[in-house]
Amino acid sequence: MSLTSDQAVEIMRAAGEPTRLRILALLKREELAVLELTRVLGQSQPRVSRHLKLLTDAGLVERFPDGAWVFYRLVGDGPACRMVEVMLAVIVADDEGLARDAERLAGVRAERADQAASYFADNAERWDEIRAFHTSETAVEAAIVAAVGEGPFSRLIDLGTGSGRMLTLLGTRAASALGLDLSRQMLNIARSRVAEAGLTACELRHGDIHGTGLASGAADLVVVHQVLHYLSEPAAAVAEAARLTAPGGKLLIVDFAPHEHEFLRAEHRHRRLGFSDEEISRWLQGAGLARIHATALPPATGDGVTVKIWSAERDAERLRRFA
Repeated sequence: MSLTSDQAVEIMRAAGEPTRLRILALLKREELAVLELTRVLGQSQPRVSRHLKLLTDAGLVERFPDGAWVFYRLVGDGPACRMVEVMLAVIVADDEGLARDAERLAGVRAERADQAASYFADNAERWDEIRAFHTSETAVEAAIVAAVGEGPFSRLIDLGTGSGRMLTLLGTRAASALGLDLSRQMLNIARSRVAEAGLTACELRHGDIHGTGLASGAADLVVVHQVLHYLSEPAAAVAEAARLTAPGGKLLIVDFAPHEHEFLRAEHRHRRLGFSDEEISRWLQGAGLARIHATALPPATGDGVTVKIWSAERDAERLRRFA
């Protein structure tokens, strides 16, 4: 698909303003909420919102509500996306204005990370109780086991392992298992639970879901259980999980369907209030996975949240393209 000259001019007009160019540079780094953009840019919310509307109307960014918040991200594909990439690529790497914005964004990220680390440290001992918010954990785990299948698997990798519940639930189906988490308090609990379960071929390691440092195709079963809603870059985490999925292997994502429970953001550090099938499927397909299937588990009470289980598989012939 190509643009007409008029369309190209409209895109350049939309991007050709200092604040809007700054916004594009920031969104190239990660999806951001309006209030986060106002903090980084040092401008009022109405002013930033006007700039965002112009960029959205021009097809350069996309807007998606998430509960009471609104997030923005760069368009994922097409000629408008390529034009943005070219415009940002020709700006000198040490541009002072964009460098200051990057520093402020790093501050926002650091604040998020500190709050998350504090939350996980404070709640590590009661993590399973928190995770089972108004949902039958027995039903969820039965559905996870059904989605995974009997195996056997050569290697299981659990990204954001938390208390290690997925390792103890699925570990007997794998010859070896690895759980990664950024919280050392969580890892200590996971180590105890894995040992109690007698899983001697299970390793717990401090690691980042966005950059595991593991080889492509490292596991034939990869699990991301109740992790994505905490992340500022969930799409990047899905891409990394998919990269780790071996030819013929399976990736399992467990998280929430979209909901309106804002207190989970305020009190439990959720960044996203659930994910749609369309969003998860787009990320999985973009990472080269196929045979995507979704299962919904409604809450046990009317004020709970629906848990979703998405599974996808890696075709052997497509691994090289996405590794």
